[in-house]
Amino acid sequence: MSNKLILRLTLLLVLVSSCKKDFLEKEQYGAVPTSKAILTVDDMEAALNGTYAGLRNPTLFGRTIPIFGDLMADNVYISNDNSNRYLDFFYVNMTVNNANARDLWQDGYNVILNANNVINCALTSTEKIDEFRGEAYALRALMYFELVKHFAQPYTVSPNALGVPIITKYDPTLKPPRNTVSEVYAQIENDLTTAINLMTQERSSGYFTRYAATALLARMHLYKGEWAEALEAAEDVISNSGYSLLKINQVQGYWSSNTARKDKLETLFEVVNDLSGNAGIDALAYFYDQVGYGDALVAESFYTLFTDNDVRKTLILPSSPIRGDVRVVNKYPNSSQPDKDEVKIIRMSEVYLTAAEAAYQLGDEAQALEYVNAVATQRMAGFTGYKSTGSALLSDILLERRKELAFEGHRYWDYARYHQDVVRIDVNGEYTGAPLIIEADYFRRILPIPQAELDANPNIRGQQNPGY
Repeated sequence: MSNKLILRLTLLLVLVSSCKKDFLEKEQYGAVPTSKAILTVDDMEAALNGTYAGLRNPTLFGRTIPIFGDLMADNVYISNDNSNRYLDFFYVNMTVNNANARDLWQDGYNVILNANNVINCALTSTEKIDEFRGEAYALRALMYFELVKHFAQPYTVSPNALGVPIITKYDPTLKPPRNTVSEVYAQIENDLTTAINLMTQERSSGYFTRYAATALLARMHLYKGEWAEALEAAEDVISNSGYSLLKINQVQGYWSSNTARKDKLETLFEVVNDLSGNAGIDALAYFYDQVGYGDALVAESFYTLFTDNDVRKTLILPSSPIRGDVRVVNKYPNSSQPDKDEVKIIRMSEVYLTAAEAAYQLGDEAQALEYVNAVATQRMAGFTGYKSTGSALLSDILLERRKELAFEGHRYWDYARYHQDVVRIDVNGEYTGAPLIIEADYFRRILPIPQAELDANPNIRGQQNPGY
């Protein structure tokens, strides 16, 4: 990353709440200029909360990251009546001057640099300081995970390909080249392991905890195809975290709620959008909700996968009073409320499905069925569970992932890590003008390194992703 860009990003200010609460009870993210020297525990907490606040930026988890994972795949499409947002992802025609790629890169590194500020502060170990530092390590890992996914080849395809630059300390002279995908994943794993060892406190769902970091570690191993490690981490969360899966009668209420959770039900980690801080009309909910932009609609081919006894079908409205006979995402119903929908990042259902997939890949089909059915039987009334074997069982597990995690940004990455073509099924002209098959090796399956970064950093200038 260039000297010019690092200086600009580290000097960015994030708003902070001045309310004084116990550090384990705070509901909203605070904020301070994260470039301010951290001299006290209060300084550290404020800088950490500013780092959390960065996640809800619409260029990151506030909108772009979850949108990318569905628009680049086959769960949703862009309405002909749209606000001109994210057409590049839908049509898969990104260029080196793509604003979405540029902002994801710049704001992603802003989160990393702010996390570095917390990690590297000179305060010595106490319970609070260890907790805060551990959360900063987890946040840095999360952001590196997203950057290497979006800007580099999947680990399961090419671990020695160029990844993204690893920056762990502030250095105004730094102009780093890209590290390899493998090196970035090693940094992520090291950060998560460190975070898990430092964090001991219970927090609401708006903050990282030991088990949220462990769940992210399970996801990382899944994306690497490290099945034994993925299963071990997932089972640690399932057996020891105290978090529970949603029951079938809780699903609708869960998704209509716009409050961070303390009850250990389903949500391990989410981005909080509350009265004190949210993206307003730039939030994820506004992109889906028909009272907002309502640009992204549910593909008919996906909607028909839900049986009538599947409670998740209620999270898709069968029609719109504005657009007529179209299918509408209903996971984010609070776009018109002052207190917006939270953006789920890690849920227990995903952890169970990770365990199911990893167990299958390790040859334990009985265990795989146990984990996938733990989710499926609590989504489909009267369903007694899958009984499939062999490749059909893997298909069932991936189908449950698709249905359970829809509109949360996961679908595309399942295609990517299995190195599969994305196949969109066009019904009623939903994908008119957009590619119906996005081949696994198509160069635009990953984003370009932004031209602004190439111009500013000579050490990355010759490291653009092939094809751009």
